[in-house]
Amino acid sequence: MLSIIDKFINQMRTPPQFGWPKSRTGQRKQNIDSDMKIRYSLIAIACAALVGCMDKDWNAPNNSEAYGNPSIKETNVITISELKNNYANVIASQTDPYKQVENNIQIKGRITGNDIQGNIYNSVCLEDATGGILINIAQGGLFGYLPVGQEIIVNLKDLFVGSYGQQAAIGTPFTNSKDQTSVSRMNRYLWNEHFKYVGAADASKVQPEVFDVSKISDTEYLRTHSGRLMTIKGVKFKDADGKKVFATAAEKDAANSVNRELEGFTNRQIVVRTSTYADFAAQPLPQGTVDITGIFTRFRNTWQILLRTESDVKK
Repeated sequence: MLSIIDKFINQMRTPPQFGWPKSRTGQRKQNIDSDMKIRYSLIAIACAALVGCMDKDWNAPNNSEAYGNPSIKETNVITISELKNNYANVIASQTDPYKQVENNIQIKGRITGNDIQGNIYNSVCLEDATGGILINIAQGGLFGYLPVGQEIIVNLKDLFVGSYGQQAAIGTPFTNSKDQTSVSRMNRYLWNEHFKYVGAADASKVQPEVFDVSKISDTEYLRTHSGRLMTIKGVKFKDADGKKVFATAAEKDAANSVNRELEGFTNRQIVVRTSTYADFAAQPLPQGTVDITGIFTRFRNTWQILLRTESDVKK
């Protein structure tokens, strides 16, 4: 249809050659006007037909058709805990924190966190009964097709498992300006070939685990539980005075994020980490005792809580 419209437009750009005698200028003008009207009418008809064709396909997209690789077969699935154990040395490495998966292995889990309010950037969080891990994808709007509660299978062959700050993740290597390499965001086309939907999203199947404060400095607890959706109960934001907000541009670090401390803990133990691009970045820190739910990630030996939405903080 577009080619037809282009043809009409190209014809309009070419002066009509009627071959009439110059003495018959009045008739010539009349015929030119008539010809142009016909051309405009044909273009209008073509455009209407094009819109009509579009209307037929204007229904909401079917995620199962638009995203994912339906040809993936569920074979050789391992748990997220097994994956992290198999790549434990790589994840813990400070010098070479990534390795390409050479075997035909898969993991299966549910999405527990995404970028719905802009605080989890270019990543989704995947969890099964044994643990959680981040999947880094160079794409915005991930929440649109990977909502919380959506179960997926991930084919890991040829992807990379590794870490940034010892937080386990799946993606592809990236080297920054300081010549430091870590597992970062894979392009969306590569990702699309490596995952498959399993049924429809069911958010009720995603429930946070209660964070064990007594194990806040336990390195094994940190290793096994980082990347999971958890809730820390009965805590207070330090310096919450009704004015201090989650994150400001003036306080941001190199990753455009701000850490907020909790009373009774040091900033080396646990922080709430918020992006300055989060929808709730400018909201005041809640005062009083609250329960905080989020993806409990790590940067080395510090717990970093990533809120998914502002409602993850409850009084």
